[in-house]
Amino acid sequence: MTEHVLPERQLKELQKAILDFMHTRGYAESAAAFARETDNEGFTADANDRHHNLLAKKWTSVIRLQRKIMELEAKNAKLQDDIKSGAAVRRGGARGSTEWLPRPPVKAKLAQHRSPITSVRFHPQYPVLATASEDMTVKIWDAESAEFERTLKGHTKTVQDLVFDPKGALLVTCSADLTLRVWDVADEYKCVRTLHGHDHCVSAVRFLGSDRLVSASRDKTIKVWELSTGYCLRTLSGHAEWVRSVDVSSDARLVCSGSTDHSVRVWDPNSAECKADLRGHEHVVEVAKFAPVNAYACIRRLADLPQPPAVAPAGDGASPNTPASGLYVVSGSRDKTLRLWDVTSGQLLHTFVGHDNWVRDFVFHPSGKTIISVSDDRTMRVWDLATGRCSKTIEASEHFTTCIDFSIVSPLVATGSVDTFVGLWECR
Repeated sequence: MTEHVLPERQLKELQKAILDFMHTRGYAESAAAFARETDNEGFTADANDRHHNLLAKKWTSVIRLQRKIMELEAKNAKLQDDIKSGAAVRRGGARGSTEWLPRPPVKAKLAQHRSPITSVRFHPQYPVLATASEDMTVKIWDAESAEFERTLKGHTKTVQDLVFDPKGALLVTCSADLTLRVWDVADEYKCVRTLHGHDHCVSAVRFLGSDRLVSASRDKTIKVWELSTGYCLRTLSGHAEWVRSVDVSSDARLVCSGSTDHSVRVWDPNSAECKADLRGHEHVVEVAKFAPVNAYACIRRLADLPQPPAVAPAGDGASPNTPASGLYVVSGSRDKTLRLWDVTSGQLLHTFVGHDNWVRDFVFHPSGKTIISVSDDRTMRVWDLATGRCSKTIEASEHFTTCIDFSIVSPLVATGSVDTFVGLWECR
């Protein structure tokens, strides 16, 4: 039989959790004997200690995961049967799960934060949601069950933004306390590094490849960081006011930013050169993001641009004419609009009009066919990227809706609001 050996640190954690359980249940003699045998005689049970009730929580989590595994195995077996019988063939006109959109009513309202929500972000591989707030904390949730899991403390002012790395091994947060913090997901979200360098509130953060970060700040700069050392590699300067948003193209060659100075800029993060200065918004730009490559066909239809010619795949399975990422940027502003820009020409291609108040955030649907935006008008709006029209409006919250994210693991959308609640929306 294979022996499962825990690392020393995890073994100690387990022993203390068992001791806490024994003390809580009144097994004093057993607890004393166990403490002697495990060299934990100095352990004192405390309701405020992180080991308190940990064993029960872990046991509940294991049962919940086992139930999920059984449900997934049953779904998988049914799908296999459908495939064999031909029942899985999609009937004409039916919409596939890759095109599912959020529908009311809200599936769950997550209530743990004590102040407005500033950012929501799904884990890239697991049904986990991280939320940031003005209450200086980050909360981790099970996105499928909507159960609260833990609180991350360390920042001393508002946590403005957060992001997981592509593999989901690290979570990075940034704050009005002038710092960025790096949390190790596998090691119970332990804070493993704090980055100092900005002179004012750090507004946004994104990964720039595997070992670099890019952050935006109220000090009017964008900084590129080396994650392994914590060093600031370079500073991008050019905005005249607070830089509120930052995003990275999928190939990590370009960075875009939105600012209080009403502009959107596109940068080369290696040379610090500003490649494009996009102007047209009439108010603060709250958010700017690169359009994904799978949205290009819809964007070209919307802007009446020629579609690239179809080409045969190259020998290695890749197309020799695969479009470069970072060709288009969408921005959202306090002027109540979203705008679509051609980065190469600097041309404004389309203005999405419909929100009745500040546009605070948006996300591209994984299909590349729609944009979902949230606003201080308390709504979530779905935009058809090929026509530019608003196809659906959903009442998202009872107060200003500040942030949104779309899970690539399960059909869920999360929204955050000034009313301190996080909404989980099922897509179907």
